[in-house]
Amino acid sequence: MRIRRLPALQDNLIPLLEHPRQRQAAVVDPGDAEPVITALEHGEMELVAVLYTHHHRDHVDGTRELLRRWPRAMVVGNRKDRHRLPPLSRPVTDGDGFLLLGRSVEVLATPGHTANHVVYVLPACVVNGQRQPPELLCGDTLFSCGCGRLFEGTPAQMLGSLQRLAALPADTRIWCAHEYTARNVAFALDQDPHNPFLHSFARHVEQLRQAQLPTIPSRLETELQVNPFLRCHTPALQAATGKTDPVDVLAELRKRRTG
Repeated sequence: MRIRRLPALQDNLIPLLEHPRQRQAAVVDPGDAEPVITALEHGEMELVAVLYTHHHRDHVDGTRELLRRWPRAMVVGNRKDRHRLPPLSRPVTDGDGFLLLGRSVEVLATPGHTANHVVYVLPACVVNGQRQPPELLCGDTLFSCGCGRLFEGTPAQMLGSLQRLAALPADTRIWCAHEYTARNVAFALDQDPHNPFLHSFARHVEQLRQAQLPTIPSRLETELQVNPFLRCHTPALQAATGKTDPVDVLAELRKRRTG
């Protein structure tokens, strides 16, 4: 299995999971059907699953057109949000697991951005003798060098969700739903200006964007060093915010990060 990023709308990145040998694919948070249809038709692939992390329109609005073409595709989302999502054929909840394109998938509840946000983790596996790293399909909970806005959840919920993701294996690849990294880095540098890892990461991101390359996926081991929302326990961020409780640090950072 491989994962590709499909640029969509203004700054969305739609993860497309493909199994070339089986000619099958799955898509996460299809806010726009057009790039998904183009990719699938070009690869002569069948869409077998649609996965939602949450209910926002820029994550679900492409579903109707996709199901018109591939009506047998499994539709996966949080059962608690079924009244706000397109009809689900596979409602899931925290701790559930299922198989997708030959890989195990685990469902983790990550409230914060929305009340019923979930993420999907593909644990590491071995294929043809080679270890494949874990994959995290995290919607709008965790961004590279940032996190989602708190539309429905609380700072405490978001901190708990981020801590849960921070406990995943360090080499986990992070597939978030938006290309916000350059703006997130600029904000992080204002809050954590003496972080040498962040300065190095900023140069890396600038090089990628100048070459018109995506910054996603990121890796968890990098995010733990540069992402201020994963570093709310550090003296540097506590000093920057004037707070000591990590929940208060996150709340202040999220307040300052207006976008």
